[in-house]
Amino acid sequence: MPAPHGFRARPLSQLATGDRARRGLRYHHSPMQTAFRDLTCGDARITQVGRPVSLSGWVHRRRDLGQLIFLDLRDRFGISQVVIDAQESPDAHAAASAVRTEFVITVRGVLAARLPGTENPKLPTGQVELRANELVVLASARTPPFPINEPDGQLDESVRLTYRYLDLRREPMQQRIMLRGRLVRAIREAHHEAGFVEIETPLLIKSTPEGARDFIVPSRLQPGHFYALPQSPQQLKQLLMVSGFDRYFQIARCLRDEDLRGDRQPEFSQLDLEMSFVSEADVMAWVERMAIEVSRSVVPERPVRDEPFKVLTYREAIDRFGSDKPDIRYGMELTDLGAAVRDSGARILQVTLDAGGRVFGFVAPGMGEASRSQLDGLTETSRRHGAKGLVWMALDEHGSVRSPIAKALGEDRTRELATAAGADPGDLVLIVAGPDVETQEVLGKLRVELAARLALADPGTLAYVWVHRFPMYQWDAAGARWDATHNPFSAVLPEDESLLVTKSGDASRASVDDPAGRARALQYDLVLNGWELGGGSIRFNTRAMLSWSFSLMGHSLADQQEKFGGILDAFEYGAPPHGGIAIGIDRWAALLTDQTNIREVMAFPKTSSGSDLMLEAPSPVAAEQLRELGLRLANDARRGGQARSYGASDGPSSGEASSSPVPTASPHSGGGPPSGPEGPS
Repeated sequence: MPAPHGFRARPLSQLATGDRARRGLRYHHSPMQTAFRDLTCGDARITQVGRPVSLSGWVHRRRDLGQLIFLDLRDRFGISQVVIDAQESPDAHAAASAVRTEFVITVRGVLAARLPGTENPKLPTGQVELRANELVVLASARTPPFPINEPDGQLDESVRLTYRYLDLRREPMQQRIMLRGRLVRAIREAHHEAGFVEIETPLLIKSTPEGARDFIVPSRLQPGHFYALPQSPQQLKQLLMVSGFDRYFQIARCLRDEDLRGDRQPEFSQLDLEMSFVSEADVMAWVERMAIEVSRSVVPERPVRDEPFKVLTYREAIDRFGSDKPDIRYGMELTDLGAAVRDSGARILQVTLDAGGRVFGFVAPGMGEASRSQLDGLTETSRRHGAKGLVWMALDEHGSVRSPIAKALGEDRTRELATAAGADPGDLVLIVAGPDVETQEVLGKLRVELAARLALADPGTLAYVWVHRFPMYQWDAAGARWDATHNPFSAVLPEDESLLVTKSGDASRASVDDPAGRARALQYDLVLNGWELGGGSIRFNTRAMLSWSFSLMGHSLADQQEKFGGILDAFEYGAPPHGGIAIGIDRWAALLTDQTNIREVMAFPKTSSGSDLMLEAPSPVAAEQLRELGLRLANDARRGGQARSYGASDGPSSGEASSSPVPTASPHSGGGPPSGPEGPS
């Protein structure tokens, strides 16, 4: 692009080397000082008035008043006002006349105090301005597709992701990304101070059944063979414990080919840690101490609600909150209404109890005057979450009750049932009947939705809570086997070890009535404000116990050796008791910045369909690359849907081209457990 009219350009090399030579600088006086700036745009203060300085950044705003041109100059540290006076600096004024927003410039001049009444108290630099006598355009800029100073909600997300490099210039995004950086730094410092060793594990590993589908990478050097990208470093960190590194951590990059949502991306970061010679209490104690320390360091203005953290069993969490990731910032806890239903004579609910089901309810405070359309909406919501229906009882301020079951029960018995749920005048009671756990989970989802409508959760509070004592296994009827509920390497609660048996006595002949179904695992989740922040467990550390657990999950000995042989063999050389956890960095950063989607704290995220709109990925692969890898596409859309094979001369060393598309791991392939790898699911 030609230089703007009136712009006196100098080569950047002259600008830099000339600057350094003129000042006689061998070393800069501050870490942020460079050949292009003495201060950042957020550093200028009234104490520096009279000092000659240079600033560099993007033109955030431009106001041309004729003789005076005002520029707001921006970098990630802040904004400084620059004034160019035509009488004082005609060359600089001529150059500034051609400048537009988002131009990158360097200005030099003298810091001056703003005139009384013109100060900007909203800016840390608002008491001063730079009276510029020289302006150099470092790069011109097109008009951005959206204003850089617009708030998130007013911008189309697809446009933001297409021009993510511009979106990242906006202050809200920069603040969130910088907070994420402080979070990672605080995590690292806490672990280093506690004697952990930071170790990186490989990104090219063997595919194993981990729950979600693997992303796989074909090997050029070994045609027909594939690496998998890690869903987590699960086996590797356990092998580090066998290696004697008794406290390991890393900020691990993980990848899972799964359906996306607000708290999921195909690639993500997690704090991954493992400790040797520890119990469940030891791991939880360290993680809790670290989480408190990190929270105070990164967001000191947001108090931690409970110290020590509350600890709930899985059953307590389900029965009280309808979720294994409960938000404990507000009440509306569930109540078991089984006994009250039996006393009330409510046949519509009694039928469920007689069939072995459960009846639970909770109170929505102050919603006794809810309209019929609102109540119908709640009923529809409950059905959407899996309930067959919803029973509601609304109490007015005088205690009179209205309910679809009032006609059958009478007002007195209906009011007694509402009272058993904990309702007061003016409240609304919501009741669901159905199978155990499913019933509570429906109400748990209603609880979360109503809490949002009623603004019950304090957005400034950090409510951490532990959930543990999860069921060890869940029954897979289709596969006629047991699956790990969390992590297939998790150990069993010591008092439940005797339950790891089948009724038949043969692990390969499992049934839904096996004692193993009652076993509890040494698993624990860390929950924050209703999000599962991370999950971990104490592991089996002997081959015999791990192999037996794999057998219950449908793995033959040959299958175990093929899929998990590395860790099983390692355990024969002495593995210490060990356990750990993985915590989602993206989720933690989102929660600390009060975001509901982790894309808002990731520099370059994907869309919900897994697309990178900025780089236009995924994209087709060149035919030459496929030939080099010995691959073909079964349905090549670029060639009208016709499968195309690349000949034997271009294929694997065996002389035979690959005859099938690139395989992907199924969550249930090979009889493997559908449970996810370590970390938030």
